[in-house]
Amino acid sequence: MAIEVGDKAPEFELKDNHGRTVALSDYRGEKNVVLLFYPFAFTGVCTGELCALRDELPTFVNEDTQLLAVSNDSIHTLRVYAEQEGLEYPLLSDFWPHGDTSRDYGVFDEEKGCAVRGTFIIDKEGIVRWTVVNGLPDARDLNDYVAALGAL
Repeated sequence: MAIEVGDKAPEFELKDNHGRTVALSDYRGEKNVVLLFYPFAFTGVCTGELCALRDELPTFVNEDTQLLAVSNDSIHTLRVYAEQEGLEYPLLSDFWPHGDTSRDYGVFDEEKGCAVRGTFIIDKEGIVRWTVVNGLPDARDLNDYVAALGAL
């Protein structure tokens, strides 16, 4: 079951596409976090979503907000993907132990072996303030994120 609004966001430490460790607690008391789970790099819907975020990056990476995108790909795959698509925000690898963070947030599809499309907006105190979970083929609406961040 996915994490819901009002829940404390599960802590995590994941490697980014440059091999650096990123923890949710790094942002506690400092920034709101847009935590976006997506199935896999180099796929059509995922690339469309992540490039739309890239094109509106100042909305999602600024003094109050940090975007973190998580997939079950390896850090090496994510590095190449970020370079190819010009993605300048952290792409986090939930590769090993495979899907642990995705499971903690309730968005891991055991049958497919990857995360579904889940987004969690987490406030500076670590509480989930907005969420949406879509199936694998269903893209999310970027404008919903903007509205949810505006409400914080």
